[in-house]
Amino acid sequence: MRIALVAAATLLAGSALAQPSGNLVLYTSQPNEDAQATVDAFRAAHPGVEVEFFRDGTTKVMAKLESEFAAGAPQPDVLLIADTVTMEALEADGRLMAYKEAETSAYDPELMDEEGHYFSTKLITTGIVYNTGAEMVPTTYEDLLKPEAEGKIMIPSPLTSGAATITMATLTGDAELGWEYYEGLAEQDTLADGGNGGVYKAVAGGEKLYGFLVDFLAIRNREDGAPVDFVFPPEGVSYVTEPVAILSTAQNVEAAKAFVDFLLSPQGQELAAAQGYLPAHPDVAAPAGFPPRSEIKLMDFDPQQALRDDGEMKMRFQEIFGG
Repeated sequence: MRIALVAAATLLAGSALAQPSGNLVLYTSQPNEDAQATVDAFRAAHPGVEVEFFRDGTTKVMAKLESEFAAGAPQPDVLLIADTVTMEALEADGRLMAYKEAETSAYDPELMDEEGHYFSTKLITTGIVYNTGAEMVPTTYEDLLKPEAEGKIMIPSPLTSGAATITMATLTGDAELGWEYYEGLAEQDTLADGGNGGVYKAVAGGEKLYGFLVDFLAIRNREDGAPVDFVFPPEGVSYVTEPVAILSTAQNVEAAKAFVDFLLSPQGQELAAAQGYLPAHPDVAAPAGFPPRSEIKLMDFDPQQALRDDGEMKMRFQEIFGG
């Protein structure tokens, strides 16, 4: 009996020692409320870790981080930002630490870096938003090229929005849509400006009637009574995945790994759903207002190709829309 008790005590002590501790620095593009909720939930699971976080849009987060790289003093242990294209650029520069032991077996391999440098935590899709007062109710991308939509469309610009960049890369890479579709939107006198927030305000306020928008902005506000609705076109949707990654210069690697593990765990994925996002984990239910995951078609997207083509695509977009 005494041997068994000693063994149990040893196991408990080992478990305690294995718990991460110290300070963890997180840079994130999550909205403030979501970032705080994520940090609070992580700290509840790992009370020995203090978390300091900086949040802003991905572009501004990366500008801050690039200046720190230039100074030789990057601050974050872990990044949680909008898109995999940005992560691919960091990986190519040797800025990310591989964490091959992370538990990803339940996930679609297409959502993860095969070498374990970053991990998708959500599916934030971009589809069609429309004002419920509009006479023409769109169901497909081609519907936005109908005469009824002329002059009534707004889309976020890929010159300022990472999600819009990925939408552009996805739709122009589609054999049925291609660059001809964006040329068609320009001929419709589509306003391409700013980010998703501006598109939502314009469509909800009736200034425009149609647009491209990230799913949660439309669905959350629709559920709260806003005069908008959201379409997942049958052709499919583009998506960003809010990937998480550990920097190669991380000071608190164990806490950073625990943060990644938490986001990928069922508990972390249920938190994402509670915040109104579509979880990346296929077995965690979608939040209220979303169709079942099986009914949402994701269009093909190659983040490495998108990174290679980024400059050329943005130049072509400017030529089409005059931005």
